Amino acid sequence: MVRPFWSRGWEVFPYDKPVADWVTHALPLAQQAASDPAHRQWLDCEDTWFIGVDALPNDGAGRVGASAPLSGQVVEFLVEQYGAIELHKGQVSVVYPGYPRPRRGENEAAARYRAKRDAAHVDGLKPGGPDRRRKIDEPHAWVLGIPLTQASADAAPLVVWDGSHKIMGAAFRAALAGVPRTRWAQTDITEAYQAARRKVFEACPRIEVSASPGETYVLHRHSLHGVAPWGVGATAGPDGRMIAYFRPELPGGVAEWVESP
Repeated sequence: MVRPFWSRGWEVFPYDKPVADWVTHALPLAQQAASDPAHRQWLDCEDTWFIGVDALPNDGAGRVGASAPLSGQVVEFLVEQYGAIELHKGQVSVVYPGYPRPRRGENEAAARYRAKRDAAHVDGLKPGGPDRRRKIDEPHAWVLGIPLTQASADAAPLVVWDGSHKIMGAAFRAALAGVPRTRWAQTDITEAYQAARRKVFEACPRIEVSASPGETYVLHRHSLHGVAPWGVGATAGPDGRMIAYFRPELPGGVAEWVESP
């Protein structure tokens, strides 16, 4: 049987005690990061989203505070599929009631896309320059989400377009066909990305994914995903909907990002 990760581009892993134990160590440090005045620049969307890139002080094995290395079923699966990859400092992504509001410097079209299309994107393709052109500048291996707080399922959950990794991956490979591999990181793939994204919106079901502390979810690196608005009546504690994310880069760089499964 093909695992959901490969067929759908995402998978939720059930409660796992090693993950739950890790969360007990990570949560206090994530709370400190989110409330630290020195991190005020990460609070955006009119104070409804704490971006928290590299905010978690873990080591390359995922140890945080006095925790053991990050482990459990999801880690075993990722190591089996991609090998052991050293972790970066985790992102602490926090969403609060009222999300989404416009991001600093965001124009009306971008704010509308955030609200209507969940700011859908593929990680690693940051828009650059005044024309927001896209290149593959961060070749992530995968996206791992670890919930740190309990929140209702409609509290700005992750959104993923089911099976979108197949459409997006095919589009990237087609756009780079004939381009020397040494030039892939410098190649503008904006049009191919946007056309594939439109196709995904038409062809792939939009799925809202939520999980509780001790559970995890993992996304294929080519999956189109975003964050849903905070629902009317959604509930969470004072820390909001808080998730730790890991997106380590592939040792083979952009070529591996494009070509490997």
